[in-house]
Amino acid sequence: YKLPTLGKAADGLVLTSKGQSSRLNALTGDKFVLLSFIYTNCNDVNGCPLASYVLNKVQGRLKRDTALQDYVRILSISFDRINDTPDILEKYADNFRDSDFDWQFLTTPSDSDLAMILEDYNQFVIDDLNEAGEKIGTLSHILRVYLIDQNRDIRNIYSVSFLHPD
Repeated sequence: YKLPTLGKAADGLVLTSKGQSSRLNALTGDKFVLLSFIYTNCNDVNGCPLASYVLNKVQGRLKRDTALQDYVRILSISFDRINDTPDILEKYADNFRDSDFDWQFLTTPSDSDLAMILEDYNQFVIDDLNEAGEKIGTLSHILRVYLIDQNRDIRNIYSVSFLHPD
C-alpha cells in the first residue's frame, strides 16, 4: 500500500532552537518527516501537548526500530513567534526530545515568514480575544501533523482523531 501524494511540502525561512537560520526544505528531503505546528503555552490537552506527547512516543518507537531510526526526522514549528523564542523552544524540547534523536523545534525570524508557511500548509491560527476584542494570550488552531516523504511530498495529514503512535 502506498499513500497518495496530497501536495508538496512548503518551504520557508526558519530558526532552530539553537538560533540557527535554515530553510524548511533543507530539513526535509533527506528523511521522512513528521511535521507539527505547536506553541509552548498551549493549554488544550487535545492540542499541542497531545501532539508533542504522541511524537515523543513515536520517537521512542523509532529509536528501537533499526530499520527506520536513521530515516525519520520530527519537526515542530511554533506559531507563537513572540513567546516561543529559540531559548524557550530549547527548554520545551527538553521535555520531549531525546538528545540522540533528530527532532528539531523551530520558529521563524518574522511574522511574514510564519504567515507564508502557515498559509502554504493550510494551517489556520487565530488569536483568542476577550469580550472587549483584546488578545488574551491563547491561540486557536486545528491540530495537524504532516507526514512528508523524501521527495517533499505530503503523504498524510493526521488530525487529533488519528494522532496515535501506532
